Amino acid sequence: MNLPVWFEVATFVGLTVLLLADLALVVRRPHEPSAKEATAWVVFYVALALLFGVVLLAVSGGEYATEFYAGWLTEYSLSVDNLFVFVIIMARFQVPRKLQQEALMVGIVIALVLRGIFILLGAAVIERFTWVFYIFGVFLVYTAINLVRHRGEDEDYEENAFIRRMRRVLPMTPEYHESKIRVTLGGKKLWTPMIVVFLALGTTDLLFALDSIPAIFGLTREPFIVFTANIFALMGLRQLYFLLGGLLKRLVYLSLGLAVILAFIGVKLVLEAVHENSLPFINGGEPIHAVPSIPIWLSLSVILGVLVVATVASLLKTRGETASEAGNEETTAGAVAGTDPRPAAAVPADLPADLAADRRD
Repeated sequence: MNLPVWFEVATFVGLTVLLLADLALVVRRPHEPSAKEATAWVVFYVALALLFGVVLLAVSGGEYATEFYAGWLTEYSLSVDNLFVFVIIMARFQVPRKLQQEALMVGIVIALVLRGIFILLGAAVIERFTWVFYIFGVFLVYTAINLVRHRGEDEDYEENAFIRRMRRVLPMTPEYHESKIRVTLGGKKLWTPMIVVFLALGTTDLLFALDSIPAIFGLTREPFIVFTANIFALMGLRQLYFLLGGLLKRLVYLSLGLAVILAFIGVKLVLEAVHENSLPFINGGEPIHAVPSIPIWLSLSVILGVLVVATVASLLKTRGETASEAGNEETTAGAVAGTDPRPAAAVPADLPADLAADRRD
């Protein structure tokens, strides 16, 4: 069943207006949101996604709505896991707390544009070469195995070649100038570190899409559902960043739960590839109908169940941790670093001398 064109157009127009309004709000008043404000926004965006699923149900029936919910839950849970790396990026570049919200927002917009291109390319490839599901499936199972193998290891952020190149070639100020990315000092136009932060967040999220996009294509082949699920998963992510804060470390079983989900979707993709077999060396290229397929309602049930179990188990495992302990750790970090309570960032070896000195200061 095809979705009505008017519905797709209205959805994209509405989401674009919402994102632009959100961006304008952040640019107009950069600040660190309170727990109450962050909670309100997270609830709003989650409720909006749930409502969109209901509208999909009314417009197109239950199949697309179920696919959307399954895709949104998968992308949202993967996005929460990505927040660990966002925290490290903010610390690495010593972004002031009041500027972090805008940095996250711009990074998310960049990620949406890049993911949109990625989704269109993926949809075109799948439409023409269904055997690519074999590759997607094996890749997701491989990713799941790596998540289990490296579970519990400290998260780290390593700049990609593009970011390292930008920092070398762009004339840059040693300090931030509010949220500006370009300023004029002494008659010379210079970039500020904020441009590197924007690019780091956007390109890092694109790398995360290498497993999240194949995963959601394992749940639906409708590009509209894939893209809207990604948009709703990323909207509200910056507020969730401030809301969870130190609580992120309590989700100790999240990566294990994500590994189970990715492995499940990987197996589902391989089974679907077998049903639409186009490889001559497997059953002469003919589909193998005896192999069972996994219905979307079962996929949604597994994803939701695994997330609930992983979250509850994590909270029970870390129930002894208190907010005061987290506060003590932050105070200790501030004492070590000086007067700044933010985590001290390592000084990249290839920074210019004046910039490296400023980072150490």
